[in-house]
Amino acid sequence: MIEYNVDSIIQGYAQGYFLMADDEKSSLEWYGSRKRALIPLDERFRYPRSLRRVINQNRFTIAINQDFEAVVEGCADRETTWISEELKQIYKELNKVGYAYSFETWQGNELAGGILGIVIGGAFIGESMFYNIPEGSKVAMVKLVERLRERQFVFFDAQMNNPHLERFGAHSISEKKYKALLKLALIRGCSLI
Repeated sequence: MIEYNVDSIIQGYAQGYFLMADDEKSSLEWYGSRKRALIPLDERFRYPRSLRRVINQNRFTIAINQDFEAVVEGCADRETTWISEELKQIYKELNKVGYAYSFETWQGNELAGGILGIVIGGAFIGESMFYNIPEGSKVAMVKLVERLRERQFVFFDAQMNNPHLERFGAHSISEKKYKALLKLALIRGCSLI
């Protein structure tokens, strides 16, 4: 178990690291990566036409932090998870002081999906995403990118790339480029809300 307080956690993220547990029962460790996945906030961001149709149907509404704890639980609810009980508590503390956010989609009164992330300056560091209703997390991704553009964020860090994220235009950059972007982001005063 690592000793932490909000300042030390934010300082770790501000240096380009992120927290993970090997599984839900193991202790937390700081991790870095030689390559970081970014979701583009420019014209390189893309998504399938079928998703565009879903968005145009207005089946989902968007909320921020309406049910933060449910998003954390949804992100952790997997066969194998790196979001331990300790990390859930850290996210809750970071949320209380304005660093951790849940960007949510709702269908009526049901939480459809969401993205959990940390905001530091102009950086949105995506921790995880989930859905309860098909397309819920994908619509959240599109609407979050729109919000980050409007609010002039520098980047959307997805940490590790995968085929699902690549469908949205995610690409990997070197640790050196990431740290240079992070330096720019840290001096920008952006807000998700």
